[in-house]
Amino acid sequence: MLKAIILVGGPMKGTRFRPLSLELPKPLFPVAGFPIIYHHIEACSQVPDLREILVIGFYQPNEALNKFIMQSQQEFQIQIRYLQEYTALGTAGGIYHFRDQILTGNPEMFFVMNADVCGDFPLMEMLNFHRSKGEGAYGTILATEATRQQSLTYGCIVENKDTHEVLHYVEKPETFVSPTISCGIYLFSPHIFKTLEVTFKKNLEDNYNYCDLNLRVPGFDFQTPSKEVIRLEQDIFIPMAGTGQLFVFSTSRFWSQIKSAGAAVYANRHYLAIYQRTHPERLAKNCEGKPRIIGDVFIHPTAIVHPTAVLGPNVTIGRNVTVCEGVRVRETIVLEGATLQAHCCVLHSIVGWHSTVGMWTRVEGTPNDPNPNKPFAKLEIPCMFSTDGKLNPSITVIGSNVQVPPEVIILNSIVLPHKDLNGCYKNQIIL
Repeated sequence: MLKAIILVGGPMKGTRFRPLSLELPKPLFPVAGFPIIYHHIEACSQVPDLREILVIGFYQPNEALNKFIMQSQQEFQIQIRYLQEYTALGTAGGIYHFRDQILTGNPEMFFVMNADVCGDFPLMEMLNFHRSKGEGAYGTILATEATRQQSLTYGCIVENKDTHEVLHYVEKPETFVSPTISCGIYLFSPHIFKTLEVTFKKNLEDNYNYCDLNLRVPGFDFQTPSKEVIRLEQDIFIPMAGTGQLFVFSTSRFWSQIKSAGAAVYANRHYLAIYQRTHPERLAKNCEGKPRIIGDVFIHPTAIVHPTAVLGPNVTIGRNVTVCEGVRVRETIVLEGATLQAHCCVLHSIVGWHSTVGMWTRVEGTPNDPNPNKPFAKLEIPCMFSTDGKLNPSITVIGSNVQVPPEVIILNSIVLPHKDLNGCYKNQIIL
């Protein structure tokens, strides 16, 4: 029997995803027509004998999350539970804190998936690889390759090329270590809890020593570390490297992080491409009396799209969206209840829930795609502001319940929710 754990973090995370994460927990943001973690759950449901999925985070349970879990359970016929941390416990702290729930039923192994990544997850291949390593294997890290420069922003892995054992692990190194980077997807046997227990007890010891030091040095307030915060990457992988217990499984399939709105549009493109193989029925097709479709496009069955509209490539039209005559949409996510009025043009953007784009208006952003001339290049997540304080060009994000007037241009801008715009904007954050 197998299980899976999806780490979703909490409301203090996902700040680069604002204003979209102001309305909805980031893991529930729809990409290619479905919430981000829906794609994780769907991948897990394809693994035979995977009986339960545990979603761990410190979001307060809310209607959206409860509804999503209930609907996913019914669709995939798999038990899904949300386990709420009392505070942020780190990427491994929550796993150790809920160890009894994870070990209930005596699972052979369990997957751990970070919610802020997307990809064509090779879970079955990873499982077969891990089993081939025998009883001594405590864990397997899914890895991919990045450029030398980009690898510095990820967890880097040095492996034995023959056995694929992890010899060295460094989280976000200052100098180049290896082009092999962690994908934030792991597979563990229950033996990993021995290592977690050692780390937890060490944290208890350090916590006691800090408290003792505070008592012995008057006037100094040493910051006490939380005894239950355990970081999977720094506290577990680094000491396990070179012990023969940790292995790496490399993939060349699509993988990316979803740290920003631009990354969501990038993920949307690739998930739509994956649908060609896995769910061709989800993609819109050209036929008489329907809008013109270019490339991969997802249209929710409840959306109303005028037959003169032109959509694609890489467009998602959400629930109850209205797309009027002559509209052009490309590389864009249009969220539930939005209205695109006649002859407007929306490119490289996200249009928020229940927002309206006026007639003959142009909404356009600038994509930050990987450099196609560099093999293994990953999506760049640039700083929001340049060194001289200007907003760096990126996709345009229209927050929820925004009214964009007719015959204006919105370029490379971010519009917060509940705004009535009255003119053109370029490279601005509209508060």
